[in-house]
Amino acid sequence: MSSVHANAYVPKSRIAKWFESRLPIAGLVHSSFIAYPVPRNLNYFWTFGAILSAFLGIQIITGVWLAMHYEPSATRAFESVEHIMRDVNYGWLLRYAHANGASMFFVAVYVHMFRALYYGSYKAPREVLYILGVVIYLLMMATAFLGYTLPWGQMSFWGATVITNILAAIPVVGDTIQSLLWGGYSVGNPTINRFFSLHYLLPWMIAGVVVLHVWALHVTGQNNPTGIPIKSGKDAVPFTPYATIKDVFATVVFMILFAWFIFYQPNYLGHADNYVAANPAVTPAHIVPEWYFLPFYAILRAVPSKLGGVILMFSAVLILAFAPWLDTSRVRSANYRPIYRQFFWVFAAVTVILGWLGSKPPEGGYVIASQICTFYYFAHFLLVMPLVGLFETPKAMPGSILESVTGPGKQISGSGMPTGAAASPTTKG
Repeated sequence: MSSVHANAYVPKSRIAKWFESRLPIAGLVHSSFIAYPVPRNLNYFWTFGAILSAFLGIQIITGVWLAMHYEPSATRAFESVEHIMRDVNYGWLLRYAHANGASMFFVAVYVHMFRALYYGSYKAPREVLYILGVVIYLLMMATAFLGYTLPWGQMSFWGATVITNILAAIPVVGDTIQSLLWGGYSVGNPTINRFFSLHYLLPWMIAGVVVLHVWALHVTGQNNPTGIPIKSGKDAVPFTPYATIKDVFATVVFMILFAWFIFYQPNYLGHADNYVAANPAVTPAHIVPEWYFLPFYAILRAVPSKLGGVILMFSAVLILAFAPWLDTSRVRSANYRPIYRQFFWVFAAVTVILGWLGSKPPEGGYVIASQICTFYYFAHFLLVMPLVGLFETPKAMPGSILESVTGPGKQISGSGMPTGAAASPTTKG
């Protein structure tokens, strides 16, 4: 791929040449984000990587500023958040941007993940790239949980209590993990100190893994809606300006949605009980996590066994990492897999239903529905992916990325417009 649209960076000034010979940052940026070839048929689902990068930056910046005013103490945490909201200049904006930014981060990451599953972006040679994405998701979940506990409201305190008690069900090491997190005999002052420290640390770990994720992406190249690799220069365009403009436009549109939540519905995605100071003597009527954890919360409660629920909950995340080996189809994109595409949309619907069930009390028909949906969630990976790939007959695929854009029998002229001339023969992707 390095030969496609090859355009080496050449420094102009003496200072640039001197610096480039000692630390070639400009050349790295040029090759990675300017001349880097991307498939010409990418749609807007491929812009969510840029959106996620933007929100990672927003979360880190707002988080650092909030940490300057926050007090990680069981007696002062709630008051310090109120101080940020009422007394710190633009503190309300920082807090609402950080809280709603977490939700927007998860919206973008779920679109990013479902796009990868639909278009087969986990298939060879992108297994490591995909697994690094799953690692980022796990780190995001841990960071978000720790951050949710820091306001030390009712839902923060009891959410921390429930989750840390669940961890105690892990055989052999569960009690040790719980004691290390608590720092005592129950959730208290040492707990919030440790959660704050970890919440501050993990985003930097996410940033490190993101660098590896982008590195792996530039080694293997981007997937595309057809799943066909780049075969010639006509299949690709330079990253800048084509992908750059698309990424910037999508990010701006997503930021408008983000701004709407901040300025018009800042508490819509949160819980009212978190505006009540933590009280160990009063248990909320219905303890629920943030919306982005609800599908896994429903899976956790789908079985009566605490250990069984913990195993299922963690397995529901970890099984994502095995998708490259569970999927037996040679075709990447579900656009050309008519049977698998139907199962995929059922899987997407089941995930949404699990999220809804996670917000309901664990009783009656809600539990039965959670069990059915949990069964299908795992069946999608353990039965559908292996079996459909063996028996499905894929649709005819275009011979190249260019053909998928212009149609058969056309080429791209020097002006970049399709012409009616016969295309050169290509092998089936």
